[in-house]
Amino acid sequence: MHHIHLAEGLRLRFPARSTDFAQGVEVGVLAALMSQDVSEFSRRISKANLGQIRAVADQFGYRLVEGEATDDCVELTFYSRAARPRLRVVHSGA
Repeated sequence: MHHIHLAEGLRLRFPARSTDFAQGVEVGVLAALMSQDVSEFSRRISKANLGQIRAVADQFGYRLVEGEATDDCVELTFYSRAARPRLRVVHSGA
């Protein structure tokens, strides 16, 4: 059974529903987040949905960075292209 990651610590599952249904819900949840113009967020998604999620993210102006992966899921971080990169000091000569 596929779990759909809504927010940190909150996942949904739909028993007795097809994989296609779960993947559709997953894409819908992510599209809703992207339509709200959130500058950065992370979600764990099904690897089977990766191509479709990439296409939707591109249409909404997001770039994706892949993180930790398991056999069937991958952690993605979504960054709005309108958001400015965050700079941080990694070394100070002082």
